[in-house]
Amino acid sequence: MDNKLQLATFGGGCFWCTEAMFRELNGVEKVVSGYTGGNAPGKPTYKEVCSGLTGHAEVVQITFDENLISYEELLTIFMTTHDPTTLNRQGADVGTQYRSAIFYHNDAQKQIAETVIEGLASYFEDPIVTEITQIEVFHDAEDYHQDYYRNNTEQGYCNAVISPKLAKFRKLYAEKLK
Repeated sequence: MDNKLQLATFGGGCFWCTEAMFRELNGVEKVVSGYTGGNAPGKPTYKEVCSGLTGHAEVVQITFDENLISYEELLTIFMTTHDPTTLNRQGADVGTQYRSAIFYHNDAQKQIAETVIEGLASYFEDPIVTEITQIEVFHDAEDYHQDYYRNNTEQGYCNAVISPKLAKFRKLYAEKLK
């Protein structure tokens, strides 16, 4: 089989939740938590991003095999596992770093993102506010953010926020899991 690895970059609130879900999908080779979309020079730190002053979003960068899962499928999963109708907020997490965003890597991804959002718009009561922006620079988050859920399942945030979100995700997308 021809291995066709591609990149997708999504911001859907706290990257710990998003990373935990996408790691479980068949066809996803790697998920890295990080930052993009900001305007501050250099590599930002978590503390700087959380200040809201750098303009960066918490994101995950997904390496996937398009022979096993398509970009459109990843986008649909992304859009249906967070709230794309709240501006700069996901649950209790508030700030521009938690915005709903799709950072496309090429024109085809941009077009697919626009089509997916248009197709899903009627499923939400409020308008979708997900930004669609060309990715410029992706910065890996600090090591302790990588695979955070698996390494910290007993932590309070993981139990209260990530575990219920993962349970819902697993039920909705059982046929797509590894």
